[in-house]
Amino acid sequence: MVPVCFAENHPDTLVVYTPAIPKNSNILNHFKSNGFSLKKRSEVLGIISQGMFCVAVAGTHGKTTTSSMIAHILTDTGFGCTAFLGGITSNYNSNVLFGKNNVVVVEADEYDRSFLTLHPDVAVVTSMDADHLDIYGDERHLHESFYLFADQLKADGKLFVKEGLPLNGISYGSTPNAALHANHIHVENGNFVFNFEDGYTTIKDLNLAMPGKHNVENAVAAIGVALSLGIHPQSIKKAVASFKGVKRRFETLVNTSEHIYIDDYAHHPEELRACFDAVRQLHPDKKLTVIFQPHLFTRTRDFIDDFAKVLSTADEVVLLEIYPARELPIEGVNSQLLLDKMTLTNKEICGKDLVLERIKNKKPELLLTVGAGDIDTLVEPLKNALKHA
Repeated sequence: MVPVCFAENHPDTLVVYTPAIPKNSNILNHFKSNGFSLKKRSEVLGIISQGMFCVAVAGTHGKTTTSSMIAHILTDTGFGCTAFLGGITSNYNSNVLFGKNNVVVVEADEYDRSFLTLHPDVAVVTSMDADHLDIYGDERHLHESFYLFADQLKADGKLFVKEGLPLNGISYGSTPNAALHANHIHVENGNFVFNFEDGYTTIKDLNLAMPGKHNVENAVAAIGVALSLGIHPQSIKKAVASFKGVKRRFETLVNTSEHIYIDDYAHHPEELRACFDAVRQLHPDKKLTVIFQPHLFTRTRDFIDDFAKVLSTADEVVLLEIYPARELPIEGVNSQLLLDKMTLTNKEICGKDLVLERIKNKKPELLLTVGAGDIDTLVEPLKNALKHA
């Protein structure tokens, strides 16, 4: 049902929407058929960033954290920036920052080729793993889209590329083979500590509150961008230490002697693998209970064997039904199919409305919720339940 306030013709009103809105949405089609001007979010980002110094971060995963790190470093050091991010940064409790200079940091989304509206001065590509095959068909076509994105870099621009990706640029990673790299990575008091090297600048004992080698690598990219803008290394070090992370990106919500609860947005097998690795590094001796909500029927179908393999490395898994988002069901593709392929013993499917009571009874010592759907509505109830368990 369309609200009354939108019933009249408003040709001078711009309506911005994202690809997450289904094409058959009644509200979207009301605007389309009633003379409103409509643009995708990616088009608006292209318009806003045009004429500005644009730092764009792309990748099938890692882009939200990396772009948020860059925006924080630029803000915390006083360099300044405007930023349009894909998650709520804990430092600012927002996904939008407004600066006073001409620099804009944007998360460049590969879905639906949205990032091709951008022409960055500095670009980062964090990953190019197969995903969104409902749009691209196969990995080759996904890669072609990233090549086009890289080609849109301005003539004197800089491209930072995760080590091992098939793009020509300044490589970054966690091995000495990368032009920008972290070394001496270790855990201290629950944080990851490392040194940064790029052949010219060394920053020692950087302290990162976001766990995992993948987040250290994200930080290396963010540091490289900041150095390329002329920001002082010690100011960068201070900013990295004060970065509190992004909501639903490896967010520790409960940390008591009885229970640890971590929530993460991971919804791709590689993201799950990186998340599990980080959990194991921090809490190697604890039994890991995972609640996972698969996201999209097509993604579950396309990567079901990989999902099953990664999930089977947990000690216990509770599966929710697939979150459809913009999709209609696909016959035979469901959480039961995924459960049957998982090799661990302690596994079950549970209705979303029953999960809270199940977890109260289980009283897990280490709980991880993962997924990109409406699993986020369980976060606060689970947090409260474990805090008072």
